[in-house]
Amino acid sequence: MKKTVHPLFAMLLGASAVFYTGCQHRSMASVPESAPAPVVGKITDGPQLFGWPFAEGEQRQSRGGTTAGAPVELDLTASAAWQALQEAGLSDFERDRRAILAMAGDHRVSFQFVEVAGMDPAYTPKKPYFSWSTERVAVIEDSSDFISLQHTLVMFFELSDGTISDPMLVKHWRQDWKYEDTQIHAYTAKLAWTEQTLSASEVDGVWSQTVYQVDDSPRYEVFGEWVHGAQLSTWQSNLGKRPLPRREFSVRDDYDLLEGWNTVTVYPTGWLHEQSNFKLALDRADRPARYVAKETGINRYDRITSPSLEEAAVYWERTSAYWAEVRDVWSEIYASHGQFGLRSKVDDQKLYEAHFGYAGTIKDAASYDAVAGRRHARETIEKFLILDGSAGSGSYLSH
Repeated sequence: MKKTVHPLFAMLLGASAVFYTGCQHRSMASVPESAPAPVVGKITDGPQLFGWPFAEGEQRQSRGGTTAGAPVELDLTASAAWQALQEAGLSDFERDRRAILAMAGDHRVSFQFVEVAGMDPAYTPKKPYFSWSTERVAVIEDSSDFISLQHTLVMFFELSDGTISDPMLVKHWRQDWKYEDTQIHAYTAKLAWTEQTLSASEVDGVWSQTVYQVDDSPRYEVFGEWVHGAQLSTWQSNLGKRPLPRREFSVRDDYDLLEGWNTVTVYPTGWLHEQSNFKLALDRADRPARYVAKETGINRYDRITSPSLEEAAVYWERTSAYWAEVRDVWSEIYASHGQFGLRSKVDDQKLYEAHFGYAGTIKDAASYDAVAGRRHARETIEKFLILDGSAGSGSYLSH
């Protein structure tokens, strides 16, 4: 039997009373004398930074990609997948499936993140992040209670003479959805994952979402329940941890991982991936574990009719056999090891670089050598794999 609205979903919909039950609200008179002196802010002219309306100067400027791309034409009609999702008489299970499948298609994607709170009184918010791209989401497996969606960036750039470049392709992240999944590989620390077993009652009517790096190594796995309405379908995850994203790894060293909730909302012309993340610094010799900041993220997937992203299918046709070998190796690791970690680099090379380099040779080759591809996939992953649960630090996934 399908459960009612997940409590976390209800909380994020605005049931603030649920969230604040049991909290003590002090008056200003109860603030200890050692508290910092109040800071007087002023409302500045010009647009305000969401979450920090009194921020000034560079704090109001986004960092991230600034390259101009090809003109984009949005598809403002309800997709066939959305219409199929709205059919009357569907079982809860089938409606869930159709919501997941409705995420496939060609999209203009925007990635926005902004810190909305600092946990230290003297904390200064970091610059918000913004980038965008055009991206195809393709169904690479659909076996009833399991669906796999592969994301591929297909990017066009405006050149100095005003012309548009040929498409540049990058295999992006992958998301796997499994119904009533009792075995979860949760991210636990610096590039380390641990298997957790859920009870049948915990996963009744629930789908897990496993997110993989661009090289098909794991990133995080969470679970939650779909809730459907006439205008949208929404899935809300449990609280889960994940590695530092690449947008932060290259510029931050004051925290170690993200801890938060995901929300996926599907609607007629696209879908939305929202994140509510805490930035957590793990326990160290010089200080205990602590939360550094809280951020909100919105990744928007708007369906498009142009430019054509068909080159993604060409790339996938030429390289998919190798990536299938990579996924098979990881499936074996998941099945045989309750805990594992990853080295961030081997021979001064990251895991995605080793896989991408090999996939590039396959893409341009006349034929695919399955034996050599299988051997390369296995040997490459085994070099990075740590089976004692320890790990390094790093990240492979953009955004």
